[in-house]
Amino acid sequence: MSDDVVELILADHRRFEDLLRTLRSTEGDRSTALGDLAAVLVAHAEAEESEVYPVLRKLSADDAEDVDHGAEEHAEGHEALLALMECGELEGDEWSARLEELSESLTHHLDEEERTVLNDAREEVSPERRAELGRTFTAKRRELLDADCGRLDKVRALVRSKGPSQHHH
Repeated sequence: MSDDVVELILADHRRFEDLLRTLRSTEGDRSTALGDLAAVLVAHAEAEESEVYPVLRKLSADDAEDVDHGAEEHAEGHEALLALMECGELEGDEWSARLEELSESLTHHLDEEERTVLNDAREEVSPERRAELGRTFTAKRRELLDADCGRLDKVRALVRSKGPSQHHH
């Protein structure tokens, strides 16, 4: 596995999509998939915001704007994740509606981030620097996962700490 932060972020993005597919499927182990998604999504977003975004912000004014937008979308994603976790049932209309909301929020964010900041990072940040960022991103992400960052009470606290997100696309 490469240390390149762009590759590491993309690998997580593909993992989110796999987990969303499992959550949609009636065959999958939804409970495990939801726990995995909560943990990896929170660890990924928080590590990205603390280790990667500050560096990418400095690339250009456009990138700074994209990064801020990305952070807003993380907050929206966490809200949608929390709503799904609080659903109580792993099936039914409410579950489906909340899953769809999370799925839309997440898919939109992954797509946008890949087209903007990650493409720019690939072009404008040296391979050495990307590898260095990859290592700090991985370390932070691991630390959060070890701290069980996807637990319901922690996701709740995270959503509260970010305040109500401003929904504007």
